[in-house]
Amino acid sequence: MAHCIVSSAEDILDKEYPVLDKGFVRLVDYLGGDDRIVQAARVSYGAGTKSVREDAALIDYLLRHQHTSPFEQVVLTFHVKMPIFVARQWVRHRTARLNEISGRYSIMPDECYVPALEDIALQSTDNRQGRMSEPAPSELSADIRARLQAQQTAAYDSYRRLIDTQLARELARINLPLASYTELYWQIDLHNLFHFLKLRCDSHAQKEIRDYAFVLLEICRNVAPAATQSFEKHVLTGVHLSGAELTAVRNVLNGKESGLKGKELERFEEKIRSGTQL
Repeated sequence: MAHCIVSSAEDILDKEYPVLDKGFVRLVDYLGGDDRIVQAARVSYGAGTKSVREDAALIDYLLRHQHTSPFEQVVLTFHVKMPIFVARQWVRHRTARLNEISGRYSIMPDECYVPALEDIALQSTDNRQGRMSEPAPSELSADIRARLQAQQTAAYDSYRRLIDTQLARELARINLPLASYTELYWQIDLHNLFHFLKLRCDSHAQKEIRDYAFVLLEICRNVAPAATQSFEKHVLTGVHLSGAELTAVRNVLNGKESGLKGKELERFEEKIRSGTQL
């Protein structure tokens, strides 16, 4: 395979994309782009694919039909700074390689995430793991924000006092809050990055990790624009239908009742309403 240089990716190497109040994402390296996907596919599929006029058409075909292995030939490496609670969600995606800063070796910086006033909301009444879409009343939000900052300051002051006693760093760190920022290098292939983005750009994901996901999506557009466009069209802004839901769509197209009732109909309607919006 020929070495692939992507000019738009070269332009953003080491560019710092700010996220949240103190975080960032940087693309530090990449291997391949759209050209690499096409090269890999044509080796795999043989001479038959040489009739494809445009590489973008081949990439769109591959993604639409879930021929995923050529996308694994593209690899991106990121330097990411994020709150620990975001990192703990992030590392659930195990199809990647990472190295994280260690509080056993380093003095942790006095940096914690404080949500903006508009991001402070009460517990959702219909979503056990999320917040309401509307922000909390401004006076309450200001009070909560002040409390969060006070608790973070107290925790870090205690940490520094423990460090000053020469306590082992691996013990001094254990009471630091989940809001503390951490940094990691994260390397992942494009196929698995698209899977990450499908889940983390979704409206059901926590707002803070969604902010990072949409920055990663923007970087993908620079590294593999044709592949990312196909991903957005067929996966990110699409929905997966069950067999019963597909039958319901066919029934409606044929002028019949959908056949879905109760909770099944509610889930189907929610799926259609909540698709990722770009």
